Amino acid sequence: MTDMGSFRDAVTTWAAGGPGEPARALAECLSVRTAVLLEGRSDAAAIEALAEREGRDLAAEGICVLPMGGAMNVGRFARVLGPSGLGLALVGLCDERERGYYVRALAPADAAPQGLFVCAADLEDELIRALGVPRVTELVEAEGDFRPLRTFLQQPAQRDRTPEQRMRRFLGTKKGRKIHYGRVLTEALAPDRIPAPLAGLLAALSSSADARLAPRSP
Repeated sequence: MTDMGSFRDAVTTWAAGGPGEPARALAECLSVRTAVLLEGRSDAAAIEALAEREGRDLAAEGICVLPMGGAMNVGRFARVLGPSGLGLALVGLCDERERGYYVRALAPADAAPQGLFVCAADLEDELIRALGVPRVTELVEAEGDFRPLRTFLQQPAQRDRTPEQRMRRFLGTKKGRKIHYGRVLTEALAPDRIPAPLAGLLAALSSSADARLAPRSP
C-alpha cells in the first residue's frame, strides 16, 4: 500500500545519500505539494493532532509532515525537497536556538521567514505555557504518570527550576514520552489557547491547500 509513510521513508533515504527515484515516484503518486520540516516526532504528533481536531487530513491535502531527526538535518532535506529536488513548498517549525539552521536551509527556497515558525524554547514549552502547569499535571495524572512525576520533582536538581522548566524537563526524561504528550497536550488545548507557532503553521498549511485546490488559469 502506498501512503505518506512510504514517502517519508523514501525521502529520508534520499537525504541520507540514497537514490531519489523512489521519492520522486511516490511524490507524483501521492500528489505531494508541501513538506513540513520538523526536528522530531513529538512535533509531528502535535501538528497531526491539531489538524485532526480541525477535521483535516494533511496527507490527503498533499502535505507531508516530516520529522528529520534533528534540526541540523534540515539542509539535506531542503535540498531534496525544495527547488533543486522535488520542487515542493517548504514549511518549518523549530526551536529558537535552531532558527539559524532553518533560515540558511529554507531561504533559497523562499520559505523564510514566511514559512518558518519558531517556538520560544521548544514546542513542549509552548504547550505547557498555553495550558498552565496545573492543567498539564492533571493530564499527566490522567495518563498514569503522576508517580514518576512526583519522584522526578523530588530530585535536588529540580529545586532551582521554575514549575514550567521542571515539567518540560520531565517530558523529556523517558523515551517516547515527548511524542506521547505532544499529542495529549495538543488535544487538551482550548481553541483560543493554541500557541502562535502552531496556529501560524496550520494557517500556512491551509493557504497551501487552498492554493492547490484553486483553479489554474488556462
